[in-house]
Amino acid sequence: MKGKLKMKKQKKTFKVILLGLGCLAFLPQMQGVSPPPDGCYPNSTTAEGCKALQSLTTGVANTAIGWYSLFGTSSGSNNTAVGAGALDLNTADNNTAVGVAALLLNTTGINNTANGVGALVFNNTAEENTATGAFAMYSNTEGEFNTANGAFALYFNTTGERNTAIGDSALYQNIGGSRNTAVGNPALLSNTTGNDNTAVGAGALILNHVSENTAIGADALSADHDGAGNTATGVLALRDNIIGNDNTASGNRALLISNANDNSAVGAFSLSANTTGFFNTALGFGAGTSVVTANNVICIGANIAGADVDNSCYIGSIWQQAGGSQAVYVNASGKLGAQVSSRRFKDEIKPMEEASEVIYLLKPVSFRYKQEIEPARPVAFGLIAEEVEEVNPDLVARDKEGKPYSVRYDQVNAMLLNEFLKEHQTVQAQQKEIDALKQELKEQRALIETVTARIGSDKAEPQLVVDKL
Repeated sequence: MKGKLKMKKQKKTFKVILLGLGCLAFLPQMQGVSPPPDGCYPNSTTAEGCKALQSLTTGVANTAIGWYSLFGTSSGSNNTAVGAGALDLNTADNNTAVGVAALLLNTTGINNTANGVGALVFNNTAEENTATGAFAMYSNTEGEFNTANGAFALYFNTTGERNTAIGDSALYQNIGGSRNTAVGNPALLSNTTGNDNTAVGAGALILNHVSENTAIGADALSADHDGAGNTATGVLALRDNIIGNDNTASGNRALLISNANDNSAVGAFSLSANTTGFFNTALGFGAGTSVVTANNVICIGANIAGADVDNSCYIGSIWQQAGGSQAVYVNASGKLGAQVSSRRFKDEIKPMEEASEVIYLLKPVSFRYKQEIEPARPVAFGLIAEEVEEVNPDLVARDKEGKPYSVRYDQVNAMLLNEFLKEHQTVQAQQKEIDALKQELKEQRALIETVTARIGSDKAEPQLVVDKL
């Protein structure tokens, strides 16, 4: 409502200005050009050309220059037509047409501007369109609030609204698509009924005819035909995508040949080799270049190529990094975090006691990981999760389906510590007993030595007996 009141005020002010200009005609005549100009008609009207403004009655401030320009206008005001047939059938206000047949068939549409041969030639009742360039918005009939700047821009548009096309043949084939923005030659060339697309760059979204795609960069999403909800920023970003949906590519040649769904690539050449893989994420220059058909792959870091393996994660600048920080753990949902040990995070605390004795039932093995898990396949040592589950299910980490996935080695280590401490306490107790026995033996030895010494001193000296004859 405020907008309409403001527009009415503006129109009233504009009419006052025109009346003021009309009053100038009654001022004393001053010396002007010689010979004096012709076409000096009442009500601020200028007409020059065969049948120009032929039907004018009450309209004011109209200017018609050209054969049959503004021919049908009777009460319409503030129109400007320059060119043969420009605004020929117009009966409305505030239109501007410059060029042969510009706004030729307009009747009641207002606030239109056509600048170029055949611009808005079929526009009839539509309002507030701006077309600049030969045959710009040539076919428009009912579409409103459109802007076309460039030869053949929005050429076939008939009912589409609120489109912006800047560049030769931009949005050329658009018919009923609305709220599209195309900047570049010939951006969004083939779009017909798709809505809410944005293409900035030569050839961007050139084959698109669906909705909600965004392409910024020369030839970005240039092959897209049926894929929707894609965002491509960078030269050749998502270039070969045809049917893939909901992808995001930011960087030159990011997701260059992908034709799948739900991928995110940020960085030049990121995921550039992906063809049919879904739900992949790459962040960094050249990230994810080895991912071709795999799904759910994460690659973070410049030149972290990753591998064509489903459900894998590769992060740069981690390997061989020294430091005293806490180890990082991941759960089945992919959540990263450090293991906490503070009392404030725990309850039901009690001594482990005999619970750790289950480790004596575990069966360590040697093995090699399958090649898709570890391509180098070195010999490894550890436990089998299914076997550990039979001993104690709490020592097993599970996947999202609840199946055994890994062994909770940190828990096994805690049990080993408990068993070590128990053995240590046993050894200490035994050592005390041994020490006591040693002391007792020592005391007994000393006693024996004392007794032996006494026995020796109490013995009589041997006497020699001589028989007397």
